[in-house]
Amino acid sequence: MSLNIKAYVMLVLASIFWAGNFIIGKFAFVESISPFSLVFFRWLTVWFILLPFTYKEILSKKKEISNNLPLLLFLGLTSVGLFNSFVYVSLQYTQVINASLFNTAIPAAIILSCFIFKIEKTNFYQLLGLLVSVLGILVIITKFNLNILLNLDFNIGDIWMIGAVICWGLYSSFLKKLKLKISLLSFVHIVCTCGLIFLLPQFSYEYFQGNAATIDKTFIYCLIYLALFPSIGSYYCWAGAVSIIGPNRSGIFLSLIPLFSTFMAMFFFDEQFRYFHTIGSILVIIGLFLSNKKK
Repeated sequence: MSLNIKAYVMLVLASIFWAGNFIIGKFAFVESISPFSLVFFRWLTVWFILLPFTYKEILSKKKEISNNLPLLLFLGLTSVGLFNSFVYVSLQYTQVINASLFNTAIPAAIILSCFIFKIEKTNFYQLLGLLVSVLGILVIITKFNLNILLNLDFNIGDIWMIGAVICWGLYSSFLKKLKLKISLLSFVHIVCTCGLIFLLPQFSYEYFQGNAATIDKTFIYCLIYLALFPSIGSYYCWAGAVSIIGPNRSGIFLSLIPLFSTFMAMFFFDEQFRYFHTIGSILVIIGLFLSNKKK
């Protein structure tokens, strides 16, 4: 199997696992599972699962890890520390289809981040694609209703998802700057560790507010899926693919997430795919094709 094909397979698997993440996030809201408790225990579970497989390598490379610590902390903050929390809070206010469609804008966020921070060269078509993708997202969050835009009467869940998109765009673009030579599992464990530093205050706030989740059978089942698939599986596949073909080319595959999660949402929650979803999606997809057009 060529490296490119391997990267594409990894990206498809990552997208399927992440699509399931939206379904579990919505299910957690239906079952009154607190979002910060869910994300904290999700990554704490991941940390313990990975520990036996990674601690020797991590200890042997502690000097290199220390040299890259500021960047690793930033990667942990934007991915584990903020992205997941934003998604789960978003799903308390908006439907799965809406939230997942925002993932189609992540490639645009990656391109914007790479352009601002001069991580990868950006051409005219990528900037044009970014503009078209933003228009598509505006169609989705305004439901193609100009009054919502003029009155700034947005769904709060959609605003949280925009924050999540920005975080993942920053994570993916800065991931390319990491020079640490380490296995993907150890990398996921390090990012998990850094992210937990930022998740602890979120969980503590929820706990002292008396809103922490009850540890029951439903909660455990959610954790098992989230720890194995959207966490270890997706992060492993995503980081591996980005290391092979780069963030800009990898980003286009994230448009598969809403495809998978839409079908799941229609099946599990009887959600409906409406006309403004179609218009917004078409604009974002056009933006994606423009973004991947050569000069």
